[in-house]
Amino acid sequence: MSTTHETLRIYHNPRCSKSRGACQILADKGLVPEVVEYLKAPLSRAELLALLAALGMPASALVRQSEEIYKTEYKGRALSEDEWVDALLAHPVLMERPIVQRGSRAVVARPPEALEQLFQG
Repeated sequence: MSTTHETLRIYHNPRCSKSRGACQILADKGLVPEVVEYLKAPLSRAELLALLAALGMPASALVRQSEEIYKTEYKGRALSEDEWVDALLAHPVLMERPIVQRGSRAVVARPPEALEQLFQG
């Protein structure tokens, strides 16, 4: 039985190959994360802000610029941090994926192997 109580969570889009790859890496390690399908169950503002803090990045850095909604609604606009948070909440598809969180730390697992950072030192 593990003595650590760190939560392992993946913010997952099953249609994304990178997200599926991250799930496979975790499974290969014998780890069963809590899976958050953020497109089906969008994050609250508090959850998103906590996730950004765990990632150590601003909301603007989490935005997928390849998404059509970005190109039509946000490209070229100078938004504040709060406005980018609002955009991510309004359009969860804009959130980069997958994100793997272990305790108080998180990484954008692109490529999926980037999640290894969570298991070092």
